[in-house]
Amino acid sequence: MNINTNQIVSISEANQNFSRVARMADKQGEIYIFKNNKPKYKLIDLEKDTEIEMTEDEKIDFVAARILKLYRPAFEELAK
Repeated sequence: MNINTNQIVSISEANQNFSRVARMADKQGEIYIFKNNKPKYKLIDLEKDTEIEMTEDEKIDFVAARILKLYRPAFEELAK
């Protein structure tokens, strides 16, 4: 397995700075999280990953959930 060193973070770094690690995955597509100096986990951006295939309905559900989460207070206010 060949891993770009720019895509490696330790498990403690991922735990303490998950939002930064998630932004890295957004930018690079995937991040490898090492535990005890060995690759243990892989964090992927589902929208960029070619290994996971989604139907159009699943993609719509994924994006809709993201929008709902982001703008939930506004939707709740509009629902009143």
